[in-house]
Amino acid sequence: MILRWLLSKTLRDACALRKHVQRLLNAQRDLMTPAALQLVQGALLELSSAIADRVKKPILRKQMEKVEQVAGKWLRPYPHPAWRENVEVLLVALAVAMGVRTFFLQPFKIPTGSMQPTLYGVNSMPDFSRSTIDYSADQPGIEAQRREQVRLRDALQIPTGWQRVKEWFEGNSYIHVVAENDGTLQMGKPVRFLIFNIQQTLSIGGRPQTLWFPPDCGEQPLEQRAGLDLTRVYHKGEDVIKMRVSAGDHLFVDRLTYNFRKPERGEIVVFETEGIPEADREKYNIPPDEFYIKRLVGLGGETISLKQDYVVTGAVNSGGGDVPAGHLLVNGQPLSASTPHFENLYAFSGVPAGTKNLPYREGHYYGHAMIRNLAPGQQFQIRPDYLFVMGDNTMNSLDSRFWGDFPASYVIGKSFFVYWPLTKRFGVGQSVAAQ
Repeated sequence: MILRWLLSKTLRDACALRKHVQRLLNAQRDLMTPAALQLVQGALLELSSAIADRVKKPILRKQMEKVEQVAGKWLRPYPHPAWRENVEVLLVALAVAMGVRTFFLQPFKIPTGSMQPTLYGVNSMPDFSRSTIDYSADQPGIEAQRREQVRLRDALQIPTGWQRVKEWFEGNSYIHVVAENDGTLQMGKPVRFLIFNIQQTLSIGGRPQTLWFPPDCGEQPLEQRAGLDLTRVYHKGEDVIKMRVSAGDHLFVDRLTYNFRKPERGEIVVFETEGIPEADREKYNIPPDEFYIKRLVGLGGETISLKQDYVVTGAVNSGGGDVPAGHLLVNGQPLSASTPHFENLYAFSGVPAGTKNLPYREGHYYGHAMIRNLAPGQQFQIRPDYLFVMGDNTMNSLDSRFWGDFPASYVIGKSFFVYWPLTKRFGVGQSVAAQ
């Protein structure tokens, strides 16, 4: 039947006619007289028999004409039938997409770099927002962070040609704005369409300059990441914005698995921030209606702590000071590279035995930073049916070390498949080893 349908246009037309008339009949049968209903049903039955009996094309066309005559007499045609059918198809597709998103796979974009080097969020070079946010009260270091971002901005080289194209597929976009006039800066709001930034206008000394398709800068706006001063007078020819923005990993969240089993230690989970205690949300400016992605390190009823391995020196994200780092202990027992889901984190090499100090490198994994709830000498008791999570980039991650555990019921799923950008992280599972 399928081969006949592919080879015969007449058969395809007959099947389409039968489907269309049957749809009209189903919608209008309660408005029809019994006699009219019988006539239309009879014509459809004869057409179906002709299709099934593989009659010759002239006979099949006669049956199609009969159906058209009967349907034209007794059924009311709908206005704009093509539009109606397209809308129906669209609505069905949307319903299927929403069903898949709700129960199976939900698209998710990582907004921050708290899961580096396993998964990357939106990040930029330079990123002056780091010099305005400091979760470590005893390590202010904001001015040192700002000087570092100025150095990165001045050293940035913007590629051209095929290298620029290659980096676009890797998720990197460049912004370079040079003042065309003297004056202060005014920033317009980005114009958005669905999830895309289409256009943004800035004005220097009253002269507008337009950015087409500016990249998504994540939680911080462009002016904050670029370190723009709206009170400063810029001069013609001066760099106003010079930065590289790396798109966060776009991935699918598996919403199905946890309906059949509980989350396991080491899995990368996505959860609702509403589960974080309200007082801590207010303290750390966490919205209640967002999703966070972190690595699950502690389960209900466990006691966790960190055993120090060495001290990371010059950690820019932590104020330029020294931060102790170590590996996780669960109920007093250490985790290792053989622990499921921790292979990439605990298997990094190149640290000489007996090392007490390691210099800080951006995006490098050093073990877990020992701060707040897991500071040196402290341990945390997780409540039953609660979870404790941490970001892999523990020098720059707002996680359970700050706000404690949260109810397991707020977990919606786990990381499944990175579909953009096209880097070594593309694909299923945790595809990046700590380097």
